[in-house]
Amino acid sequence: MTTVFARHCASRTALEEIGSKWGILALLALGEGAYRFNALRRRVDGVSERMLSQTLQTLERDGLVTREVHSTIPPRVEYSLTGLGEKVADSLRGLADLLEGSVAEMSAARERYDARGD
Repeated sequence: MTTVFARHCASRTALEEIGSKWGILALLALGEGAYRFNALRRRVDGVSERMLSQTLQTLERDGLVTREVHSTIPPRVEYSLTGLGEKVADSLRGLADLLEGSVAEMSAARERYDARGD
């Protein structure tokens, strides 16, 4: 039986890759629809071109993202989610919504923690 808690489980590797800051944000953005590379880079504010490229390659390798090259002049490349990628992005969207709605609560907790001086 495979489990994410086992050191060599493939699901643990996927979780590490998906769970990176840029992996999560790329999946959330692609959950909104297909993006060209530069549009996706603008949507995921702060990601470098190199890091986004590496992230997309990793997500494509794991079967979460597809890369489609349109034979136009100049060539146009779009990234979108696979069926599995949509399921993962939906789950992440729930977490992101929870966190976005809890910012005030988390900020208050941080202030209380910092005030303790531990």
